[in-house]
Amino acid sequence: MPKILIVTEKLLTGFDAPILYCMYLDKPMRDHVLLQGIARVNRPYEDAQGLVKPYGFVLDFIGIFGDKLEQALAFESGEVNDIIQNVDVIKNLLQTMMENTAPEYLPLAKGWDDKAKERAAAHFADKDLREKFFKFVRQLQSIYEILSPDPDLRPFMENYQAIARLYGTIRAAYNTSPYIDIELTAKTKELVRRNVTIGELEMPGTIHELNAQQLEQFRQNSTTDTVKVLNLSKALLKAVHEQSQRSPFLISIGERAEIVRASFENRQIEARVALARLDEIANECVEAEVLRQRLKVDENTFAIYIIIKQAGDRLDINQAEIINSIYGNFPDYWWDARQEIDLRTELYATIYPITSSVEQTIEVTNNLLKLERVES
Repeated sequence: MPKILIVTEKLLTGFDAPILYCMYLDKPMRDHVLLQGIARVNRPYEDAQGLVKPYGFVLDFIGIFGDKLEQALAFESGEVNDIIQNVDVIKNLLQTMMENTAPEYLPLAKGWDDKAKERAAAHFADKDLREKFFKFVRQLQSIYEILSPDPDLRPFMENYQAIARLYGTIRAAYNTSPYIDIELTAKTKELVRRNVTIGELEMPGTIHELNAQQLEQFRQNSTTDTVKVLNLSKALLKAVHEQSQRSPFLISIGERAEIVRASFENRQIEARVALARLDEIANECVEAEVLRQRLKVDENTFAIYIIIKQAGDRLDINQAEIINSIYGNFPDYWWDARQEIDLRTELYATIYPITSSVEQTIEVTNNLLKLERVES
C-alpha cells in the first residue's frame, strides 16, 4: 500500500481508504468537494492489533480553516462544527485530560522502584480499571502524535512521560506475550525509547528464561503474589511460544497456564491459589526434558505420554510409543479429511482401554490431534 498520495483533481471523488490519517491541503476547494476531501481522513479505522484511528488530521496551508471556512462550506454552521474542529480544540482536550484525569494515575508513576511497580500492578489487577486506563492513554498519545512538537506540549511533558512509562509497564505486566510496543504511536514510542530503558518496563523478579535455577530464584523472591503470578504466567507462555514446535507437549502446558491466568484476572481465584497452580505447571515444564531423556523417547512420543498422563495415571511409556506409531499410517491427516477420520478412529480404539471413559477418550483424542508433530 502506498504511504503518500499526491492528488490534483479527481481521486478524492469516490476514493475510499479508511487507513488515511493525514491530509495536507494546499489548493482552494469549496462546498461538497471540500467536505468530501475532509471526509477522506475521517473514516473509522481499526488495525489487526486493535488500534483505533481516533480522528483525521488536516494541515491547511492556504487558510481555508480560518475566516474563510464559512464561505467555503455552504452548509449550516452546526453541521460544519460537527465535522471540523480546529487544532485549538485538541489542545484544550489535552489540557483537560492532563489536569482532570491524569492526576488519578500520576501517583502510580512516581518513584519508579520495585515497590512502586508492585503497587501499580496490584492497582490495575481489576480488568475494567486497566482497560479504562489503556483507553485514556490511547487517546492521550493520539493527541500527542498530532501536536508534537508544538510548544504548548511543554508544560505537560514530564507528566506525559510518566504516564507513558506507566502504560508501558502495565502493558508489559499484563500482556501474555513478551512486551511489544506496537500499541505506542511513533512519537510516543520514540519518547519512551529516549527516556526509559527496557528494564524499567519489567516487573521486579522477571523470569527471562524458564529453567531450574531461575525458577528457584523466583521462588525465593520477595515480590507480591500478584507480581509473581504475572511473571510466572508470562514466562510459561514465552517458553511455549519459543519451544512448542520442537516440544509439542508444551502446548498443553500453555493452555493450562492460560486458564489459571484467566481465572486469576477474572477474580475467580486468589493470587495465592493461582501462584501455586502455576508453580506446579512450571515445575512440570522444567523437569519435562529431564524426564524425556530418562524415558529415552522422542519428542512426539513424549508429548503423547504427557497429554494422556494428564487424564489419568493408567499409561506406561510403551503404550505411548504404540500410539505414536499409529500416526505413521496417516502421514497426511492434517489436510486429508479421510485420513483424519481414520486416525481418530484408531486413536479411540487404542485409548479407550486406558481411560475406560468415552468422554475422556474423546477429550484426549482431541488434544492429541491438536499436537504439532516434530519431524525426525
